[in-house]
Amino acid sequence: MGWSYLGIILIVCAVLCAVGFYKFVYFLSIGYGFAVAGGGITILVMAMVNGWSDGVLWLALLQAGLFLTYGIRLSGFLLVREIKNAAYRKTLKEATGDDKKMPIFVLATIWVCVAILYTAQVSPMLFRYMNGAKDIVVPLIGAAVSVFGLILEAVADNQKSAQKKENPDMVATKGLYKIVRCPNYLGEIIFWTGIFISGVTAYTGVGQWITAIVAYICIVFIMFNGAQRLEKRQMARYGNDEAYNTYANKTPIIIPLLPIYHLNKK
Repeated sequence: MGWSYLGIILIVCAVLCAVGFYKFVYFLSIGYGFAVAGGGITILVMAMVNGWSDGVLWLALLQAGLFLTYGIRLSGFLLVREIKNAAYRKTLKEATGDDKKMPIFVLATIWVCVAILYTAQVSPMLFRYMNGAKDIVVPLIGAAVSVFGLILEAVADNQKSAQKKENPDMVATKGLYKIVRCPNYLGEIIFWTGIFISGVTAYTGVGQWITAIVAYICIVFIMFNGAQRLEKRQMARYGNDEAYNTYANKTPIIIPLLPIYHLNKK
């Protein structure tokens, strides 16, 4: 299973997402990006030091680069948005109750749980090199899927920012938002689908399979939960707007062509 290596990654992820003690929502946002990037780099270093990547170093560099790009893009985007966008800061505070101070034991519990989750999310890369897997076709397919998800997220975030500048009193409805209402969450799911796929020919033992599968299920659940909470806020703000209701009633919330339009009771 490689508990000692997972333990090292856990420490790295815990340190990098500890920014959540400053503002607890950072555990799940900015600290998330930091942890994923740091976890990927840590696995690359382990693979190089232990000789696991001999013959496939380029693949290890590619996969670590994906995690690094993901983390930098996510944390960078969130930091810039929070610093520059006063309306977003207000919305974030209202959604999270940021003015309320959480007990330290609650913060510590959240910290430990998310650090474990982030460790599990990057574990497919660790298992591939720790197990000495040398195949390249499946991990390249997984990498291609992850790149697509990463691009989808970035484009969706940029389109949303542009549309909110143009019309701050309406949700984004153009571009990717014509296909689904939460294309950034869809991109997130696709990214981690690629990460899971990249390890399927390398997992050995029940423990590795459980770790990878549970991490993937958790991120899908988190994305649907995030979409549900977003929809709830939008319904509270735009629920009496005919244009919003028309858009929401005909556009799938997160998965294209899947007729799931609402995650909250209307």
